[in-house]
Amino acid sequence: MRNLGWTLHGNGKTVEAGAVVAPDERLSWPRTIGIGMQHVVAMFGATLLVPTITGFPVSTTLLFSGIGTVLFLIITRGRVPSYLGSSFAFLAPLGATQANGPAAQLGAVLCVGVVLAAIGVVVKIAGRRVLDAAMPPVVTGAVVVLIGLNLAPAATTSFEAQPLIAAVTLVAILLATAVGPGLLGRLGILLGVVVGWVFAAVTGGIAQPRLDALSAASWIGLPEFRGPSFELSVILVALPVVIVLVAENVGHVKAVAAMTGKNLDDVAGDALIADGLATTLAGAAGGSGTTTYAENIGVMAATRVYSTAAYWVAAFTAIVLAFSPKFGALIFTVPDGVIGGATLVLYGLIGLLGVRIWTDAKVDFADPVNLIVVAAALVAGIGDLTLSVGSIELGGIAWGSLGILVGYPIVSALAKSTANRRT
Repeated sequence: MRNLGWTLHGNGKTVEAGAVVAPDERLSWPRTIGIGMQHVVAMFGATLLVPTITGFPVSTTLLFSGIGTVLFLIITRGRVPSYLGSSFAFLAPLGATQANGPAAQLGAVLCVGVVLAAIGVVVKIAGRRVLDAAMPPVVTGAVVVLIGLNLAPAATTSFEAQPLIAAVTLVAILLATAVGPGLLGRLGILLGVVVGWVFAAVTGGIAQPRLDALSAASWIGLPEFRGPSFELSVILVALPVVIVLVAENVGHVKAVAAMTGKNLDDVAGDALIADGLATTLAGAAGGSGTTTYAENIGVMAATRVYSTAAYWVAAFTAIVLAFSPKFGALIFTVPDGVIGGATLVLYGLIGLLGVRIWTDAKVDFADPVNLIVVAAALVAGIGDLTLSVGSIELGGIAWGSLGILVGYPIVSALAKSTANRRT
């Protein structure tokens, strides 16, 4: 039986032991809608935390995450179940360029999306080998580490602003993640933010102007749209995020392939194109840049349901919620202390994702080329080395990424050439 392109799995009510609901299958619609709601809950905390931190409109971000997910499902032809939520990789460049204003930041997000889509076209034509050649794990891991750890001062500053509220948030996140069963444990950050917000509300830690804005907001209304502008210095700071998005998208495709037992290498290019277009659209109208969400992989692993029908439900739910200004105003009541407690964990997780890339690929740091080039790039990024080239000022993320992307292939080639001559 087929309905809207999905085959009904079994009787539509149960998943037998050892079986999975494939991307092109679905359970009964009530069950599919229920699982779709779980995907909404899974992506909610992370997707909304990014605009809360950066000051982007929450409703607009939610709208374009839903639209981006629809685009992703269409472009990947329903073969890769995924939700496109806000990417934390954008936090560092957006935090470093706040003085340039939201329009310039949106222009940078848009440009990152265009470059990512272009890389997707190249991968679709040439295959994944072009990625492996241009961005080996030692390079990819280094860029991800420096993007995450470059954010450390921002997290500690927010933590110091309301230390008690931040501590309560952090402890709640750690406890929920450590002892929370199943899906509850995977929602540790969302639960921690909720606990921190409630504690702040009880102790008077929420700014009164934010509460007044919440009270005045309408229940139904249009999201706030903004247009981009383009400043080269801001764009150059944001472009290294492309590397993170490539790693996340390809990693997501590989994870889904492993869980469903299907070879999806031929769709990696489509995934990059889809996320690139979604990020481009978001940057063009005021939303946050997007990426495939590991949070939703947890829901699929727990339910053994990989049906893309559930993601259509999640996408349309996000789009509907985006048309409630009251909801966006509620998110903006989250105080600095809660953000500090959450980002203390989140920013570290971004950095450790890079370390995981190294360990999974067994990168050899006994090799002096790997050791020295990565060391220099990381210190430049984490120390936020800021230098001007003409009228363009570039920060640590740009210099660190440039150092590893340009320095590694040059030093590696010189080392190999010298070794060959000696041989």
